[in-house]
Amino acid sequence: MIFTELVLQNFGPYAGRQVINLRPEKDNNPCPIILLGGMNGGGKTTLMDAIRLALYGARAKCSTRNNLSYAEFLSQAVNNQASLIDQARIELAFEHLVNEQWRQYRIVRYWTKQPKDGRDTLGILDEDWPDPALANTWDEYIETLLPLGISNLFLFDGEQVKELAEQDVPPDSVKDSMQTLLGLELAERLAVDLDILASRKRRLLAAENELATIEAIEKKLAQYQEDLELARQEMETQQKNLDLVRNDFDAVSDKFRIDGGKIAAERSQLESRKKDLDKKLDKQREYLGQLAGEFLPLKLIFPLLEAAKIQGEKELKFQSSQVAQSVLESRDKKLLAYLEQLNLTLEQLDNIREFLQQENQFLAEDSDSLITPYLDLDEEAIELLNRVLTHQLPAQINLAYQAIEQLRNLEADLDNLERELAVAASPEEYETLSNNLKTAQKKYLNAQAEYEQSHKNYEEIKKKIEKTKKELFAYSEKALESQSNEHIVNAIVKAQQTLKVFKERLTLKKLNRLEGEVAECFRYLLHKSDLVQKIAIDADTFGLSLFGPDGQNVPKHRLSAGEKQLLAIAFLWGLARVSGRDLPIAIDTPLGRLDSSHRHNLVERYFPAASSQVILLSTDTEIGQNELLLLEEQEVIARKYLLEYNSQQRQTTIHPDRYFW
Repeated sequence: MIFTELVLQNFGPYAGRQVINLRPEKDNNPCPIILLGGMNGGGKTTLMDAIRLALYGARAKCSTRNNLSYAEFLSQAVNNQASLIDQARIELAFEHLVNEQWRQYRIVRYWTKQPKDGRDTLGILDEDWPDPALANTWDEYIETLLPLGISNLFLFDGEQVKELAEQDVPPDSVKDSMQTLLGLELAERLAVDLDILASRKRRLLAAENELATIEAIEKKLAQYQEDLELARQEMETQQKNLDLVRNDFDAVSDKFRIDGGKIAAERSQLESRKKDLDKKLDKQREYLGQLAGEFLPLKLIFPLLEAAKIQGEKELKFQSSQVAQSVLESRDKKLLAYLEQLNLTLEQLDNIREFLQQENQFLAEDSDSLITPYLDLDEEAIELLNRVLTHQLPAQINLAYQAIEQLRNLEADLDNLERELAVAASPEEYETLSNNLKTAQKKYLNAQAEYEQSHKNYEEIKKKIEKTKKELFAYSEKALESQSNEHIVNAIVKAQQTLKVFKERLTLKKLNRLEGEVAECFRYLLHKSDLVQKIAIDADTFGLSLFGPDGQNVPKHRLSAGEKQLLAIAFLWGLARVSGRDLPIAIDTPLGRLDSSHRHNLVERYFPAASSQVILLSTDTEIGQNELLLLEEQEVIARKYLLEYNSQQRQTTIHPDRYFW
């Protein structure tokens, strides 16, 4: 099924006749995306309502209908510039495969501000020819193409995704869609039909006194079922009230925290912490003062001390050289005197004397190259200076650095603490904030108690119904024991038991496939194969459970807001894929609550692959320039439209081949 054209005439903010070509093709090549851009309040949701209204008429779940009757809704849907006799009109053209050939249909609905008999007029064109017979049976026919029960899986909006992302179990609308999609409503309907058949047989087979008893039990059962419906409605009302009160409580709690109420409540503890920090700071500063009274000040003249050490070592070397030179000169005199007694020649003595003079001259020259002594340090003083420079002073410098770092950390903690105390609410403000918080908390607890009570009543009535059914069957079996046709009732009982088992097994089989599809879609959208390996769906509540690669449960609250919304979209996508129906998908406000990275994943991976036709109704902040460029690079946009709203006239004009940029 493919939508090919949507025509609006005097519908909502669309004055006159305006046409939107929805064919998902460009230059005769398939392109799935039809992009319609409009600001909030500019008519995007009205387009979604028009599609639903064209398909389902009075059964359509339109956004602005609320509790209005169908006639009131139609009257209010007429454009404000239209006269009493002007028609509002919606046409939705689509193509559908019939006997492996594409066949064209056009749905036409029109009415005035005072609709005749409170309804619209429906016409169906089959290949441009009116088909009154199809128009008379349209509600049944559309159920074979796009059943109302699963339409929420293909025509949805951002709020639906938000609701699905925030709840632990799917809302009732999605549950109903899943029941229809998985074929479970057939089993439910058969069970009801079997109950009706059994009731008829009891009436036919029971004696008059037995019939009265059975009728009394059936009457009681019918009353319990009415009570159950009322209890369900009451439980839903209390659930909605609980959600509202919880939101109010969260808002008051946030205000209490933001306005300094929480800090004010902890003032005494914070002030005690401040005193402790002041003491630690004083102690730390005292410790730094002690370090400053020892070797630490020498850090200021460290280069001078290093130079003094070097100078002292040179002076010691110079002194040693001087002593050695004196000893050598004395030894040389004794040596020459001794050589003169050995009868050496004068030439030999002169050579020896010249050699000794040269050696002494070399020592003298080497001694003269040293610096002139002025420190006059002994070896013990140099050793002490070396110990200070290499051990004691570095150790104290290291201790000082550590102490300074600790001091800075303490000062930072104290600064943060003082800032917290500075924003703490005054006693008067704290009293007001505290009273508001207590009031909101009390309302929340009361709402929670009322919801739990309504839920308890609902469960008690369900138990009564089960008990009454058992009583009815037990009595029927006893009363009809002697009747010739009791095997009919017995067969129904067995059939119901078999049907129950069948439904359970069918549910598990369908859910197993759905679990795989949802997990695959989620990993594909998230682009994180290491986060979730498996997804399990509860057979009773249809709630999702996530499991990581290690097989451990991944709590849903660990997911970010964006990941939760991708999970919700993967859930809807998986359901659509399991349906096996290649149907158009229309999404209103598709990216409103997603961050940039998750938007990129959705634009790149979901929109081009969701279906062969994807209609996107977006604002300029959702599919912006970057997202538009990404879609155009993938060559998946077939057509673009800009919905331009005139606030003074309260009218919207559709501009083809345009977008915000």
